[in-house]
Amino acid sequence: MHSWLLLAEAATPKGGLFDLDATLPLMAVQVVVLTFVLNALFFRPVGKAVEDREGYISTSRAQAKEKLAQAERLEAELKAQLLDARKQSVAVIQQAEEEVDRLFREALAVAQSEANSVREKARGEVDAEKAKAFSGIDAQADKLSSLIVDRLLAA
Repeated sequence: MHSWLLLAEAATPKGGLFDLDATLPLMAVQVVVLTFVLNALFFRPVGKAVEDREGYISTSRAQAKEKLAQAERLEAELKAQLLDARKQSVAVIQQAEEEVDRLFREALAVAQSEANSVREKARGEVDAEKAKAFSGIDAQADKLSSLIVDRLLAA
């Protein structure tokens, strides 16, 4: 077995670790070719995919921020509109209450006026009937007094 090792050693050229034959340039060419191949087939597509993904994420974040800002703007506008609507409804309710109060007072005034005119008319009719009754009583009293005087004189 020892002879076999001697043959292997004899076949190995002398020069050691840094032997400058065709192996070193061939390895350098292989590393350069492998670098270009990996760059073309792996690193560029993966880098492009990562850049595209980063672009998509940044675009999505920007759109999300924009939509959030728009939603906040719309919320503020809707709150303002709701506040205005509430103010308007309170104003309409107050106006309606004032209108009802005014109509009630007008109706009450008309009713009182009509009641007063009916009362005055009734009072006038009562006074007329009273005057008529008094004049009728006066006429009858005159007749009775003249009848009594006539009977007393005749008797």
